[in-house]
Amino acid sequence: MAKAVRVRVSPSAPTGKRPARDLPKLAFYRGILVCFANHSTNPRPPVIVNLENYFPVLLFILVGIGVGVVPQVLGRVLAPYKPDAQKLSPYECGFEAFEDARMKFDVRYYLIAILFILFDLETAFFFPWGVAMRDLGWQGFVTMMVFIAEFVVGFWYIWKKGALDWE
Repeated sequence: MAKAVRVRVSPSAPTGKRPARDLPKLAFYRGILVCFANHSTNPRPPVIVNLENYFPVLLFILVGIGVGVVPQVLGRVLAPYKPDAQKLSPYECGFEAFEDARMKFDVRYYLIAILFILFDLETAFFFPWGVAMRDLGWQGFVTMMVFIAEFVVGFWYIWKKGALDWE
């Protein structure tokens, strides 16, 4: 079986690694990133990257960080901070968090929460349908009317079963 051998033809032949002096130089000129190649070894013209195209992305990131951080800082600075035992006690789902694990609790809380999530997600389908209603035509209209009928029948069923009654 033959082995592959790499042989350099001459001492001046390229080795595949570029020395640091041959790397391109980067510079900013009026908000534009310009890449100047070392013209002694690489005669390519400079590559120009316009950073103005990335401004909306940067603005979006900054606004997102601002919306997340500014209200928390304002709340910490402006809100009165007077903790007591009642405010610092753990609270979860309508009952104390650190009690007997075998205690009885009302399952209706979870049932109403699940039904709320279910019907909330179903109503989220109304918005894209309302936006694209003219493009969908009669077939889209009839399909949505069937969906609304199923929605109303489901809501009527859980109402008559008493799933929404708290007492």
